[in-house]
Amino acid sequence: MTGVVGLHHVQIACPAGSEDRLRAFYSGVLGLRELPKPPELAARGGCWFALGGGQELHCGVEDDFRPARKAHPCLLVADVDATAAAVADSGGAVRWDTAIPGVRRFHTDDPVGNRLELQQASRAS
Repeated sequence: MTGVVGLHHVQIACPAGSEDRLRAFYSGVLGLRELPKPPELAARGGCWFALGGGQELHCGVEDDFRPARKAHPCLLVADVDATAAAVADSGGAVRWDTAIPGVRRFHTDDPVGNRLELQQASRAS
C-alpha cells in the first residue's frame, strides 16, 4: 500500500530579483538557514530555507507573480512573542489571530506580499 508519510517542502512564489529581500526576511528576521540549490535549479532564481525536522521552504520565481493572500504556510516557532517582536522590529505587520482557542499565532506578509502564519510550537514537541 502506498501513502503519504510526511512533508518535505512547501513552495511559495516570488518575483524575479526578490531573492535578497527574501533572504533578509527569512534568514535575517526569522533565523532560517538558507540551503544551496542544485546548480540547474539555482539558474532559475529563487531561494530555499531549512525549517527543521528535514522540512524546507522554497521560494520559486514565478513569471506572472501574484502574492498569495489566503493560501499560506504555517511555521511553528519556539517563541511566538519573540518572533512577533522581530517581525515588528523589521517593519513587518503582526496580525494576531485568536480564532482557534488555545493556539497562539499571528499572520504577517513576507517582503513580496505572501501571507505567512507563525504559530507557537507545542511545548511537548
